[in-house]
Amino acid sequence: MLKKYFILLLVSTTLLFAVKKENIEPFMVEKVNSVLSILKNKELKKEEKSSKIISIMDPVFDYTLMARLSLGKEWNSLSSEKQKEFSFLFTEVLKKSYLNKLDLYTDQKVKFLGTQEPKKNRLVVNTTLIGEKDNFDIDYKFYQKTEDEWKIYDINLVGVSIIQTYRQQFAGFLKDKSFDELLKNLDTKK
Repeated sequence: MLKKYFILLLVSTTLLFAVKKENIEPFMVEKVNSVLSILKNKELKKEEKSSKIISIMDPVFDYTLMARLSLGKEWNSLSSEKQKEFSFLFTEVLKKSYLNKLDLYTDQKVKFLGTQEPKKNRLVVNTTLIGEKDNFDIDYKFYQKTEDEWKIYDINLVGVSIIQTYRQQFAGFLKDKSFDELLKNLDTKK
């Protein structure tokens, strides 16, 4: 499982700025190479690598949408203050989860397989992470946020959506506990 999260981190941390639809794949190629270069740099300490990778990945992910989707219908029952608090904690936990896996990098490479357009305002970039022993399919799901801006709202790793995985975890937690307890739980993990 840790290896999967690392793989997700490796590829997901390669994104720099919002991007137009026609430039998404070359943009991803460039950013993947940038992140791989950071990971290969033995002169950098883990904290430096984390900081550089975060500065690359933050602008292209829509963390607020990811938080909303991961919470499901519970999101609509929350005040805007609680939504902001949840989004902040979710984002921090998500980043920490992936950055903790930096040490698992072992010179993997990324092969781009093309894009798919399942809907007019959706685009999926298909990739494969090629390791020494195993390969893993990773699909980046973009949506059109504005006329000229596309953002990532989900990533499928070996066919498993990270948003659906979080949604199942949060739904299971909220069956027996309150939303405030979920916030406290996330706060301990950030």
